Amino acid sequence: MKVVITAAGKGTRLLPFTKEIPKEMMPIFSRYGSKEKIVRPILEVIYEQLYSAGGRNFSIIIDKRKDAIRKYFTMDKKFLNELDKKQKRTILKFYQHLEKSKINWVNQKSQLGFGHAVKLSERYVGKDDFIVHAGDAVIISKNRHPISRLIDIGKNDPEISAVILCKKVKDAKRYGVPEIEKSSKSYDIVKNVVEKPKKPKSNLGILPLYYFKADIFNSLKKIKPGRLNEYQLTDAIQKLIENNKKVVAIKLQKNEYELDVGTVATLKSTQEISYKYG
Repeated sequence: MKVVITAAGKGTRLLPFTKEIPKEMMPIFSRYGSKEKIVRPILEVIYEQLYSAGGRNFSIIIDKRKDAIRKYFTMDKKFLNELDKKQKRTILKFYQHLEKSKINWVNQKSQLGFGHAVKLSERYVGKDDFIVHAGDAVIISKNRHPISRLIDIGKNDPEISAVILCKKVKDAKRYGVPEIEKSSKSYDIVKNVVEKPKKPKSNLGILPLYYFKADIFNSLKKIKPGRLNEYQLTDAIQKLIENNKKVVAIKLQKNEYELDVGTVATLKSTQEISYKYG
């Protein structure tokens, strides 16, 4: 499975820390084995979830200031050999997975939005289906993980062009918002999507985890920049709908938590929840 991870954002709401350390390298808690807690960068947790769902070909969108990410995702055998057996085991599995993965590093020279970042991956994705995952938000799930559910739905219906993940939110104006209609037990049909609407038509917010067929790239080429001169992925999804492509949505289930490190408040919450449930 091909995967695109966007990790080029400046992280300005976490300055001055993010001047040198990318927000995608923010530490969260993760379970090692049945009981032990360890600390990992949020991006590593995301990568491991995607790997577990079958991801092997990764395009990671960064910019020139994010060299810390490249270094972390590069095997350091000298460092590994300096560790004792107990220390080594926490990182060895990650290195083993890296050896079985192909990682394409894509430089986003200009910060022109989420949609622009995804568009840069076209030469690596080609005509294949793929997953898009933001590098600063993660889903913790005690169920079958949403990544796997997205893949199952997208692969089992050739008419589907996109599968989006949503959750109920208190302030939908801060999100991309879908208008949906019931379709089946597995998913809802998306009739319309709008990025940060003034008058939301639902109480659902779109989360930064998607399954796409390659025709999303045609839509990305047709959209215009919006607020802050950025190209929004939501606008490209709306183009799919306008072109009579099938777009569907699934929702977070009980015992699933969306965590992000985009602000001081969400970073604090993410670390607390990941310690409790991760």
